[in-house]
Amino acid sequence: MTLLLIRGGTVVSPTGRSAADVLVDDETIAAVLAPGQAEALGIAPERGGIAGASSDITTIDATGKYVIPGGVDVHTHMELPFGGTAASDTFETGTIAAAWGGVTTIVDFAVQRTGESVLDGLAEWHRKADGNCAIDYGFHQIIGGVDDESLKAMTYLVDNEGITSFKLFMAYPGVFYADDGQILRAMQNAGESGAMVMMHAENGIAIDVLVAQALARGETDPRFHSLTRPAELEGEATHRAISLSKVAGNVPLYIVHMSASEALHEVAAARHLGQNVFGETCPQYLYLSLEDQLAQPGFEGAKWVCSTPLRSKHEHHHADLWKGLRMNELAVVSTDHCPFCMKEQKELGLGDFSKIPNGIGGVEHRMELLYQGVVTGELSLERWVETCATTPARLFGLYPTKGIVAPGADADIVVWDPDGHTTIGLEHKHHMNMDHSAYEGFEVDGKVDTVLSRGSVVVGDDKFHGRAGHGKFLKRGLSQYLV
Repeated sequence: MTLLLIRGGTVVSPTGRSAADVLVDDETIAAVLAPGQAEALGIAPERGGIAGASSDITTIDATGKYVIPGGVDVHTHMELPFGGTAASDTFETGTIAAAWGGVTTIVDFAVQRTGESVLDGLAEWHRKADGNCAIDYGFHQIIGGVDDESLKAMTYLVDNEGITSFKLFMAYPGVFYADDGQILRAMQNAGESGAMVMMHAENGIAIDVLVAQALARGETDPRFHSLTRPAELEGEATHRAISLSKVAGNVPLYIVHMSASEALHEVAAARHLGQNVFGETCPQYLYLSLEDQLAQPGFEGAKWVCSTPLRSKHEHHHADLWKGLRMNELAVVSTDHCPFCMKEQKELGLGDFSKIPNGIGGVEHRMELLYQGVVTGELSLERWVETCATTPARLFGLYPTKGIVAPGADADIVVWDPDGHTTIGLEHKHHMNMDHSAYEGFEVDGKVDTVLSRGSVVVGDDKFHGRAGHGKFLKRGLSQYLV
């Protein structure tokens, strides 16, 4: 029997915080003990470090630190083909970077493009990930072509493969785009099995017109990526997706990577009416802007081309999204981690912003950046844990195995040092397979101290102790948040 005791810390959950010790037995949490209870039970050894052991019990001293569930990032794109290239993080490099950032579970997206087989796409993603992940992982399924065969496959995946969420796109015609009729059919199908529909909500048909017009005027710089994807078209598509989900029978709908106040207002209104509608935002939409990043001189702004795009700091988007997180209008913070290097990848769009691969790398920094929101008063400590770990686990069928520090849960645990400090950047903290950082120079008042994945220390003493292949594929259940 392998026992590990995390001593002296403050355990944080969505409902509060308390001084407690956490006893880990092999891969699971055996007990959360009141201070002194471990000694009373005779299971407390002398204090030691990560490698310190006594009486076959390893100890981690968490005095003055928070003990939180490992982060659950339900929106990543490892090795995603896009725009003539592919995301630069493999499942190995991306999950190692995630671990460095206190993330112990990711849910990535298996891909079916228009004209391809759903089951073949899933098999390809299993091939990419199997034996390569340093932390646990699951899959959503992208449905890029809605037809009778893909609808049958959706039901099969829910019933047999533990894949209970499906992503549709209202953008990218010819690749992933689904029209309203196709979306309605997919939602009706999902409703029959209780699955979640995830939606990329932008009016892609109108956006393509605006992009063509901008290029015809010679407007080719990266900043035009945002200007041709106006917030109104994100809001309109969000409204349309919500309406379709209601017509389909209040089918669970999760709007991904929300960047605009207009879209947030639609989600908030639907939630106030009791619909099964949930919103996700990402750190880039809370911290980065059109003016400060995307509009940098020359081609530099290409680093921050992503969709939905960065918005103007002179509008209300940033403040509204933080408010949405506080009020539970937004349920989850994920990353939409889809990294591309500048060299030979982003540079594919030199002279034409529409050819810049869309994506920002952030899987390593979500927990850190959102904690800075705790420091500045945007979020409570409990809400930080809720939006980054517990709610994503509950929404996507991983709870209570993931997302909580409680007896019986997997021992996915982060010891967080609030007195530590993190500088993000290539010469500081950066483990993603990228030649730049979207958050270069950002300072965080806090630090990942120790990370456990199913009871194994994968990060500690500023070293990576894990290995590719440790991570297991997770078959997920249905969402626990539905009305």
